[in-house]
Amino acid sequence: MWRPDGWDVQVRLGVLTPHADVGPESELRAMAPPDVGIHAARVPFGGIRQGGVMDPTIPLAPVRAFADPPDVDDATEQLATAPVAAIAFGFTSSAYVIGADGEAAMLKRLTARAHGLPVVATCAAAVDALRTLGATRICLIDPPWFDTELDDLGRAYYQDTGFDVVFSAPCALPSGQKLIRPGDLHDWAAEHVPESAEAVVIGGNGFRAVGAIESLETTLGRPVLTANQVLLWSALRAARTDTTQITGYGRLFTLDA
Repeated sequence: MWRPDGWDVQVRLGVLTPHADVGPESELRAMAPPDVGIHAARVPFGGIRQGGVMDPTIPLAPVRAFADPPDVDDATEQLATAPVAAIAFGFTSSAYVIGADGEAAMLKRLTARAHGLPVVATCAAAVDALRTLGATRICLIDPPWFDTELDDLGRAYYQDTGFDVVFSAPCALPSGQKLIRPGDLHDWAAEHVPESAEAVVIGGNGFRAVGAIESLETTLGRPVLTANQVLLWSALRAARTDTTQITGYGRLFTLDA
């Protein structure tokens, strides 16, 4: 008699996302089961304009600033007043710039602003996922709007956290969020992932990627991790919610929580 209205959920998750970016919450909602609510707080980001428009490559200064007080701290505190069980930091490139130690310090700061509510971040989640999968040699694929310097910082992030990065590069697809198609990403990755890679990591929370995970894993025969996939996996674990109910978005979700 009554239509679903979004109220009867098992758990609600918060996500911090750049103010003009709809990518993180779109992909999180696509993957999340019906009993998981996704609630976004928008944080100012100097690298994106009205309508989600970005330059062909994003500059490093606003990338770094996104992780700094006060904007993301204020958004975290406000989001934590909602009935959410965990908060997810939906931004990849700031971790590349500030490094794993800087990311850990940011998470500690944001957790305090969230009054102890767990806060998880994309790159730290990817590290946890890779360790859970037992992968040590990785292929890193970044969005086309990441320049070589930012991609090099991403390579250094994963090397510093103990991984052998056997390949890393910005994906040579059109530089624009609306221009990315799952089939194009699949074909580019399938052509460039080396045999020596035990897992593939696709960076960028604004990079349309989760729709290609299942096909890529079938083609490559190894785990594929994307920014929003690992972020959802980590947030659900932080909220102490089962992740194995999610199907079609990679073998990561088939592991015990």
